[in-house]
Amino acid sequence: MRHTRTTRMRRLFIAGAFAAAASLLAACSGSAGGDGDADPATDPAEETIQVAFLSFAVANTYDTPMLEAAQQVADANNVELTVFDANNDPNAQAAQLQDVIASGQYDGIITQPIYGPGLIDGVLQAIDAGIKVVNVDQILGEDFTTAEVQVEGLSANVSQRPADMGRKLGEQTVAACASQNLDPCRVGYLYDIKASALDVAMRDAWDAAVAGSPVVVVADGETFFNPANALTVVQDMLTAHPEIDVIVGSDQGMQGADQALEAAGSIGDVILVGFGGSEQSVAAVADGRWFSSVMMVPATSGKLAMEAVIDAIRNGNDQGMVDPFAQLPHEWIVTQETASEFSPEWPG
Repeated sequence: MRHTRTTRMRRLFIAGAFAAAASLLAACSGSAGGDGDADPATDPAEETIQVAFLSFAVANTYDTPMLEAAQQVADANNVELTVFDANNDPNAQAAQLQDVIASGQYDGIITQPIYGPGLIDGVLQAIDAGIKVVNVDQILGEDFTTAEVQVEGLSANVSQRPADMGRKLGEQTVAACASQNLDPCRVGYLYDIKASALDVAMRDAWDAAVAGSPVVVVADGETFFNPANALTVVQDMLTAHPEIDVIVGSDQGMQGADQALEAAGSIGDVILVGFGGSEQSVAAVADGRWFSSVMMVPATSGKLAMEAVIDAIRNGNDQGMVDPFAQLPHEWIVTQETASEFSPEWPG
């Protein structure tokens, strides 16, 4: 094992933010594949191991419970976890990966890619250097239609499938239009980061899912995972296209859209279809304020990823593809009828 030395990387865990997530994690840890105790395959009394977590953006509220879950498992298994914040910058994340490798400090790395193809060479270097690497949440590779391992030597892949997310979001868009017999059904589409590989893959799958339906995209915008940005974007959309029937996008986008519609006195006039399954979205769907949401599981993903990297370091086990969605009901779709069956894993 690599021995602990004083790290030059500042810690990014903020006690206040994670305290708010702690109760959330406690509620959902049962669905994360265990009771939150240490993995019986590991011994917390063993020598401390060092793990780096390459987060795509610590300020994104979706990441808070993921990092909290990873930290909880680390604390139970004598792991020192250091988080690196790329703040949505793929070049910064690639540089952080090189710094982690060059430091010689780390036994394991958890990657949460901003641009998966751009990390492949660095991950291979880490593996060649004897560092165990686990990927979480985003795709590490060129193929965004699968959650299978795409990098030889990767110890585990605990990932969502953007193509599935986009398809489900498209199917829910069609269902929302059908619920009001809208033909044509005029849609405003909200990207998070329009040029990102994730958004491109999701939009391609969404387009395929709505093909042949009455759906017509009349406007699109970009939110950068920020409800305040989404508020402005949607206000502009509604000004330019007051005929919009449906708005679709991530939970942060839907929060901004909801605020814009409320300010305009138009709640109920435009249907909202989201993905994320946050506390706010599940509550809004249960109340009938939003049509539906596609569930996501950041806390489950963080827990499983940390367990996998510890297993790889201490026991030499590679778990391959690990499905964080395996226990979700109803094909991950939160509707007014099914909302009570879902436990949100992030606030929104």
